[in-house]
Amino acid sequence: MGKRFYKLAGATVRLFSHKMKTEWEEPFEDGPCVFVVNHAGSSGPVDMCAKFPLRDKIHPWVNSEMLNPKEVPAYVRKDYWWKPDSFFAPVLNVTVPYIASALMPPMLRSIPHIPVYRDQRIMLTLRQSVRVLQKDHYLLLFPEIPGPGKNSHRRINTGWLRLGQLWYKASGRALKMYPVHVDYKNHIFKVAAPVWYDPSRRFSEQEKELAEKLTAGIRG
Repeated sequence: MGKRFYKLAGATVRLFSHKMKTEWEEPFEDGPCVFVVNHAGSSGPVDMCAKFPLRDKIHPWVNSEMLNPKEVPAYVRKDYWWKPDSFFAPVLNVTVPYIASALMPPMLRSIPHIPVYRDQRIMLTLRQSVRVLQKDHYLLLFPEIPGPGKNSHRRINTGWLRLGQLWYKASGRALKMYPVHVDYKNHIFKVAAPVWYDPSRRFSEQEKELAEKLTAGIRG
């Protein structure tokens, strides 16, 4: 599967699902940037790749576990694709993970993605991300931390924000990040004003502040 499959899949999604509008809090200025988005279940990543107006230059971060059929079942279960206490949970637990393991890896590999590793290979992820930004393309991240019940996706990972340091070293420019809220009630991508990484400050000095601004933006 390659670019043709990716384009065909995107066209199919657009044809058979609701259209999405895009609202920008500020006019978009083209250039390398990161779109930081709420997950909205499995639909958020699909619709951002298929319906977002800048999708042709977007490179999503994809968890490496979802690229390996052997690792997909465990990842699906811990990512809470369904409510653990739902009536159908026992059936879903023994079916969906294995269906996903057959379908998701080849589909995801057809996307111009960046694998995300949870070990020392994370530097490969960051370096590849810098190369994408150097092409004036965009990164797509879904940093919410999954969890069960009412606390689901209440926090975001922040380690990836160190990309701001690497990008400044490589380009001499500050990293621009756009928080995006996928609003399925109104079928809108709500893009908040950009949040900037400040290269004049230490990472530890701005980590919490950046996380709060991004979290507020992706909450809508």
